[in-house]
Amino acid sequence: MTALLTVENVEKRFGGGRSLFGGAKRAVHAVQGVDIAVNKGETLGIVGESGCGKSTLARMLVGLDRPSARSIRIEGIDPSDFERGNTRVLAKKIQYVFQDPVSSLNPRKTIRTILETPMIHLLGLDKPAREARLEELMQAVKLSPEFLDRYPHEFSGGQAQRIGIARALAAGPELIILDEPVSALDVSVQAQVLNLLADLQQRFDLTYVFISHDLSVVESVSDRVAVMYFGRIVEHAEARELFRQPRHPYTKLLFDAAPVPGKRSVRGEAEPAELPDPYAPPPGCAFAPRCPNVRDRCRSERPTLAADQPSPTHAAACFFPVEA
Repeated sequence: MTALLTVENVEKRFGGGRSLFGGAKRAVHAVQGVDIAVNKGETLGIVGESGCGKSTLARMLVGLDRPSARSIRIEGIDPSDFERGNTRVLAKKIQYVFQDPVSSLNPRKTIRTILETPMIHLLGLDKPAREARLEELMQAVKLSPEFLDRYPHEFSGGQAQRIGIARALAAGPELIILDEPVSALDVSVQAQVLNLLADLQQRFDLTYVFISHDLSVVESVSDRVAVMYFGRIVEHAEARELFRQPRHPYTKLLFDAAPVPGKRSVRGEAEPAELPDPYAPPPGCAFAPRCPNVRDRCRSERPTLAADQPSPTHAAACFFPVEA
């Protein structure tokens, strides 16, 4: 398959540098050495706890945040070109769907204006072409055309997210970053939006990067899954393979901690987690303080993301992975 998006050794640090009086300021290491590739037409799921760097990575992919160190390419174009006058080219290739559907829409503008903006500034469509495109988009996201002259506050969360998806589609992108797109919605509405996203992917030949902390959602939509912890990818595999047999202890912890219907209690860590200091990343494995398989080597040497012996498509950054 052809890689639409490639990410090599991407890092993001917040802060750092020198203070007003010449002292060194400590930096927060949000994303550290991430490598991923997204093939055309597939859905890559990225899952992990809150604060693990998922959204920071997503914002770098679309150029909203500038990486501290990077090699990001979307069909050969660097998202940092947003700052070098190449906005239109990139915006027509990649778009973003935000977590909070209502607050992501301008409350002062009608839905018609919101959807027409990328058609005017990115595609240069005239009025008849815009009207045809608006009709196509509203039909695609299953909303009535009469909604076009209303304002965002007049819609429910599910309707507002459909409008957010329509806005992302308006420029005709190839890649869409979905940052927790259903986490703010009711369960029944989540299913409707997920089904809609699947239909749109087939209809418009889209590629998705789907970010979520909800394992069941990631499992249902993803072709491949990358698991993040403390700013790094710790496991990567085909979705079916990962959910059948996780290899990294952190991935297994996520599975064990997920609520299971019929269980009287939620399984997970027996003791409170000892999280790493984001200002001073540990020299070894960041998960070592929480890992049941930890050894001395784990505290001094950082494991690399290497393909597992049972499968060449399953990689885990762990010296002592979970046994099958």
